[in-house]
Amino acid sequence: MADLSLLQEDLQEDADGSLDFVSQDEMLTPLGRLDKYAASENVFNRQMVARTLLDTLREVCDDERDCIAVLERISRLADDSEPTVRAELMEQVPHIALFCQENRPSIPYAFSKYLLPIVVRYLADQNNQVRKTSQAALLALLEQELIERFDVETKVCPILIELTAPDSNDDVKTEAVAIMCKMAPMVGKDITERLILPRFCEMCCDCRMFHVRKVCAANFGDICSVVGQQATEEMLLPRFFQLCSDNVWGVRKACAECFMAVSCATCQEIRRTKLSALFINLISDPSRWVRQAAFQSLGPFISTFANPSSSGQYFKEESKSSEDTSVEDKNRIRDQEVPEDVQIRPEDVSSDPSISNSSVKLENMVEDRAETSGKSPGEISVPMDSSLLCTLSSESHQEAASNENDKKPANYKSALRPEGGTSSPDSALLDQELYNSFHFWRTPLPEIDLDVELEQGCGNTLSPERPEETPEVTIPGSSNITMATRKELEEMIENLEPHIDDPDVKAQVDVLSAALRASSLDAREEASDAEKRSDMQDELGVNELPNCKINHTASVPLISDAVENMDSALRYIHNDSDLSTNSSFSPDEEKRSKVQDVVPQALLDQYLSMTDPSRAQTVDTEIAKHCAYSLPGVALTLGRQNWHCLRETYETLASDMQWKVRRTLAFSIHELAVILGDQLTAADLVPIFNGFLKDLDEVRIGVLKHLHDFLKLLHIDKRREYLYQLQEFLVTDNSRNWRFRAELAEQLILLLELYSPRDVYDYLRPIALNLCADKVSSVRWISYKLVSEMVKKLHMATPPTFGVDLINELVENFGRCPKWSGRQAFVFVCQTVIEDDCLPMDQFALHLMPHLLTLANDRVPNVRVLLAKTLRQTLLEKEYFLTSASCHQEAVEQTIMALQMDRDSDVKYFASIHPASTKISDDAMSTASSTY
Repeated sequence: MADLSLLQEDLQEDADGSLDFVSQDEMLTPLGRLDKYAASENVFNRQMVARTLLDTLREVCDDERDCIAVLERISRLADDSEPTVRAELMEQVPHIALFCQENRPSIPYAFSKYLLPIVVRYLADQNNQVRKTSQAALLALLEQELIERFDVETKVCPILIELTAPDSNDDVKTEAVAIMCKMAPMVGKDITERLILPRFCEMCCDCRMFHVRKVCAANFGDICSVVGQQATEEMLLPRFFQLCSDNVWGVRKACAECFMAVSCATCQEIRRTKLSALFINLISDPSRWVRQAAFQSLGPFISTFANPSSSGQYFKEESKSSEDTSVEDKNRIRDQEVPEDVQIRPEDVSSDPSISNSSVKLENMVEDRAETSGKSPGEISVPMDSSLLCTLSSESHQEAASNENDKKPANYKSALRPEGGTSSPDSALLDQELYNSFHFWRTPLPEIDLDVELEQGCGNTLSPERPEETPEVTIPGSSNITMATRKELEEMIENLEPHIDDPDVKAQVDVLSAALRASSLDAREEASDAEKRSDMQDELGVNELPNCKINHTASVPLISDAVENMDSALRYIHNDSDLSTNSSFSPDEEKRSKVQDVVPQALLDQYLSMTDPSRAQTVDTEIAKHCAYSLPGVALTLGRQNWHCLRETYETLASDMQWKVRRTLAFSIHELAVILGDQLTAADLVPIFNGFLKDLDEVRIGVLKHLHDFLKLLHIDKRREYLYQLQEFLVTDNSRNWRFRAELAEQLILLLELYSPRDVYDYLRPIALNLCADKVSSVRWISYKLVSEMVKKLHMATPPTFGVDLINELVENFGRCPKWSGRQAFVFVCQTVIEDDCLPMDQFALHLMPHLLTLANDRVPNVRVLLAKTLRQTLLEKEYFLTSASCHQEAVEQTIMALQMDRDSDVKYFASIHPASTKISDDAMSTASSTY
């Protein structure tokens, strides 16, 4: 007991001592307390002084001399030997500077005189923590524009230039370069160009410290964006080329990461001629990390080549698009005078766009040839080129073929297949050219048919001096083309049968088999065609064929229009766009189909190779994700006219095994649809969109978040097809994923404008009512908004029968629901309808209010509380119930009076006259709302 009494006495003495200590501090002035603890030997006391400097300034802000005295003590505290005290002081400097700025009239130039020198001096402090804190403080001060421009030029920049001198400490030099780069966007072009840029260029060539070069490379793009195009091209680009070939892979990697920013600061010519080749070197860098960074920057770099005038940024352009051109040209063909020796039958003109587009190109070539030769349309010379004997099923391949033909107008060679050996080297073809799908999978020209009858002999070259040896070229009016003999077809089928396992070969065999059956058509029709051809031969001389070398023993297996009437399988091959696009071309032709002139082809080829499985092993396992992420930007850059270059890549990404890749595409498919336009969207994106709808929830959410954005771009008929699939969004892999259903409700609100009242009632109404009964309150609250907007749309329809039926269903399913949560949902819907003016008040009073007022006798207090809030705070605020002395107003007032006498205190409160006049109302509201 004696020990316990002694302990109590000691504790009492300590308590008395502490009270004396506190009382002594209270007796001191703010400056006295500051001086007392600033002189303390205890480090924590001095840290406390630094932490409370701002509070001390606020206490003495009325007296200018006391403020200056506090700032002077800050200067003395900055000389503290303890790094933690200096670091604590530097953390408070931005806040003190802001206070000085706000009170500038009483303490002018306080920051510039007392605080800024401390910040600048700490940039070279020996302690790393103090330097880091001062760097952060300097950037914060610059960002808030608390440092005058004159101080930046005379106090900040000279110190930084001094710290980056060759004899400076390595760590300090690296940090100073980083500060210079980060402050450049804040100080502007003028200061950066005059004071920072020369030293930055020197640091890019620092041979001793690769860390300095790495910092320069990492911030190169920021400097370029500040100084502009001229300084970038004249001073920075040579340094950038050096950094991109640096011996340290970390420097090259930093260059790859900032390549897009550098490209944005240069002109198109330098971007195309110099930067492209430099970037290709980074993509093929020996270091995997450099290649990885380069491929991640490849898409953004390609996007810098975008030209708004050709990228097709509008979904439905008023000007001519690539799709509209073929239609206009097709109409122009019909209106144009047809040459006498070229007869086009109306029934032969196909509606297929690829066929019509090919016809346009053929007609344009014929017109060009007629103009160059100066002859009338009836005397034109027709060049014998393989592109005239077959048309490509893909529009992109047609464009590539026509462009190639335009480049060689004078020398045309017939790519005819020789039956046996030939002495002409021009007639020799590779094996893959003999039996590639290009020769067999093609849609014939229905308007103009060509036939070549070759005379006996081989290896003869056409010339005007030997007209008797020239083959006769005929353009008959019939749609039939001379077929290869049955023997030739049988031989070709036999040669291909050993390779029947190849899908391409199998398709070719199917086509050849159809051609074999087609060769046995009515002989009388062939005889009549022969008579017509003989008549045409007299009108069109062979002498008009310029420099055309033909293998006389060659024959081409062509498929006529008659095949379309014979075999359904062949018709499927002709019309199937997927097969003709993906499998109908040799490797060389597929490569040519992906050629464009918007960006350097080498860059596009590298981008397309990002889907190669080998890239995932040699570069980055997530390289496909990076490709998918930047694909909309690349598509916008190339424009919809070059979409054929990206179509196969997009389809590959859409079927990637990694769900993260598909998720990335799902989140951006609506943006790609805007870029491509309605026709390409319907042809290429809709199938992929349908696949995403059946994917994992992680992928479906990307489609769902932009469902309205995508569907509004589709034609109304195609859009209605998705009404049947909206119900599927209610089913998720994880039933706890309530955010999925909440997003569905949000999208349905937007989709109301896209569909007719009938469609809304038949398809969207069941989903909305289902969501109103969801287990999660957040989903229900959004669904109430959905139902109210649905009521508004259906009521405005003519006639408003759908709206009345929906209201009756709400009353039946929710207003009379046996569960109290359903009846509460009915009150919520009514409240939303009133707040958003979804119904005229007279219609609301007629259809909904009688059922709403009956809930005043509900046995569950939560329902009555919500009813009281709705009547008092929402319904009675409407002018209809304030001015009209109708029976509806009387019924509402009687209901409110009954609720004011309710046995539940919360119901009484919310039914009172001024529920929001006291603080208790907030508490009551929070209590009531927490129950639902």
